[in-house]
Amino acid sequence: MTGTGNQTRHHETQIVADPDVPLVRITREFDAPRKLVFRAHTDPELVAQWMGPNSTQNRIDHWDCRTGGSWRHVSIQEGQEYGFYGSFHEVRPDELIVQTFTLEGMPDGVALEKLVLEDLGDGRTRLTATSLVDSFADRDAFVASGMEVGVNEGYEKLDELLARG
Repeated sequence: MTGTGNQTRHHETQIVADPDVPLVRITREFDAPRKLVFRAHTDPELVAQWMGPNSTQNRIDHWDCRTGGSWRHVSIQEGQEYGFYGSFHEVRPDELIVQTFTLEGMPDGVALEKLVLEDLGDGRTRLTATSLVDSFADRDAFVASGMEVGVNEGYEKLDELLARG
């Protein structure tokens, strides 16, 4: 959905650190059908276009988005490469992705991530993503690492991608 002046509407992203569990919860609405939002999270060519902050480029080395599959991508920022990898534990078309997320070089910092897509009707979708880590210290370091910038800028790029269909 586009607003006046042919500009894409951006929704607020809520990022909440759970006080009782070492978990971060991200909630965001998109003006696009659930099927398109799901595809943007599972098609490696699309993922590379929107994921992360504006200051990075992404290279998908491996992306087998199915239950039991795995993935690896590299974010490139100012000539530095940062590798990430994980496994897809459960993928349900158009509604759910459960995966692990690990920054290369930090094998003890595995996060368990769950992404749920809810059809809100009228071509709108609510995304709720949770990331559970091993400790509150790891969670707080994750949040302090600039995650908020990457999430917000990434979802703004995703808005633009979804608006193009």
